[in-house]
Amino acid sequence: MTRIIAGYAGSLTLTVPSAGTRPTSDRVREAIFSSLQARDLIDGARVLDLYAGSGGLGLEAASRGAASVMLVERSHAAVQVCKANARLVEQRAPRGSAPSIRVTGKPVQSYLTSTPGAWDLVFIDPPYELGGLELDHVLAALVPRLAADAVVVLERSSRTPVPAWPSGLELERRSDYGETAIFWLTATEAGPES
Repeated sequence: MTRIIAGYAGSLTLTVPSAGTRPTSDRVREAIFSSLQARDLIDGARVLDLYAGSGGLGLEAASRGAASVMLVERSHAAVQVCKANARLVEQRAPRGSAPSIRVTGKPVQSYLTSTPGAWDLVFIDPPYELGGLELDHVLAALVPRLAADAVVVLERSSRTPVPAWPSGLELERRSDYGETAIFWLTATEAGPES
């Protein structure tokens, strides 16, 4: 079971696609969002959730005050789940203050290279079996889409090699939670749209 942990949609249970996704555990999500809130990085943020699955990370950010959220997921079944979960979160928003939540069914690389935008906070939670070279390409394509001082939170298996960080992204720290490794990255140069 996946649920929204806090904010206006706190305790809302989210639907999870029946196959092909690996939702971030409540423990790891709570650690991520506690850190983000301590640094005041959510309120009013433009959030991008890549490999969204059920949309849990992006929708948690929406519940906690993000201004806009884009969920990117190529699986048709997962896109339908994201849309349904987004509607549930939007229905819980206080009157007049619902964030903009959008869902796209494009592959991540295609989305990053064809869609303008500048993001303040990015979640990347690809399948653990995603190859390192493909992830390197995604990270490089993301850099021009980041706002000044943007934060990127990357989730990987703690057993996979550390990715190659492209110019424009700097590793701030790594946190391990059992089989899960969270890499905290910061933008070192703003993209053209910020």
